Amino acid sequence: MANSAPGSLIGRGRNADVFGIGGGRVLRRYRDGRAPIAVAREAEIMTHARAHGVPVPEVFDVSGYDIVMEHAVGPTMLDVLGKRPWTFRAQARLLARLHGVVHAVPALGWLPAPFGDGSALLHGDLHAVNVILTAQGAVIIDWEGAASGPAPADIAMTWVIMAFSEIPGPRLRATAAGTVQALFARVFLRAAGLPDQSWLERAALYRLGDPNLLPSEKARLERLLRDGRFSGAGETGGSVPDN
Repeated sequence: MANSAPGSLIGRGRNADVFGIGGGRVLRRYRDGRAPIAVAREAEIMTHARAHGVPVPEVFDVSGYDIVMEHAVGPTMLDVLGKRPWTFRAQARLLARLHGVVHAVPALGWLPAPFGDGSALLHGDLHAVNVILTAQGAVIIDWEGAASGPAPADIAMTWVIMAFSEIPGPRLRATAAGTVQALFARVFLRAAGLPDQSWLERAALYRLGDPNLLPSEKARLERLLRDGRFSGAGETGGSVPDN
């Protein structure tokens, strides 16, 4: 059961720890004091998404602050970008395709709808840290921010996170890190086909309400909003060829 003693610590996120417990399973334990019903709902979202064909770890058990789930073995997409930055186009296009798979799923009726009308399932945090590239294919993790709404909102949130956040994990050196991050975000936005770039401003405003936002990230977003640098965000110009 999920309340059994955890095994070895294999990952530590902003709100939870992940323990390897053997048998191809991990235990994700929240340490932020959230209500157990919120943990159970995240597990329900994962099960719902998986039943509709989204590549999500299988959930085996939920109890209190714990979820026991399938162990997705492999590097994150960010790990791959750090080691093989020249693959940023392929990774960005894969991320865009994963968005499409998620948004094809009807949202559960009780999910929040922070971006207004829309019945699509939104992940809310679908960026390169939350995609694990296993031998069997990409797997999407960390569904605690899932919501219901219009698909462009999810695409815009990913762009804001990827383009302007200090994302944890392996990073390229010096200016190369920022360059690849910006190019990746731009190719992603173009591949995802955001129909109305006003969503980028809405996503930036929403992101500013995140209490976990770093001061440096907040400053970047505030400068972005002040300068109005949304027009052409998805264009690649001459710096990012298509192939």
